[in-house]
Amino acid sequence: MILKKYESLFILDVRKVEDEGNALSKEFCSLIEGWGGKITAADAMGRLQFSYEIKKRKAGIYWDFHFELAEDKVNLIKEQYALDERVLRILTVIDERPENAVTCFQTPIADDAVAAIR
Repeated sequence: MILKKYESLFILDVRKVEDEGNALSKEFCSLIEGWGGKITAADAMGRLQFSYEIKKRKAGIYWDFHFELAEDKVNLIKEQYALDERVLRILTVIDERPENAVTCFQTPIADDAVAAIR
């Protein structure tokens, strides 16, 4: 099975999430690994104000995930969280950046740190 690199941005509802999204982050990491994928980075970007309201909310908690997953499993992410009240929006794209690219938000996760998240 060939794994492709993806990036998912989650916007969480501040009224429905109590722990800044840490529980959802652990859940998402477990889900990806359960599907045979690998989390390469997870970053809590914090609470940010919206330019316009999303589902009558003015702010959300942002989480950015970088992972490797089989192509046929990617659509399952949206299906998994479509009815989750904690999630306002999800955007998943193919991560086409070169290996040595540096971003302002990306925080690499060591394998032992991923184990600590669970």
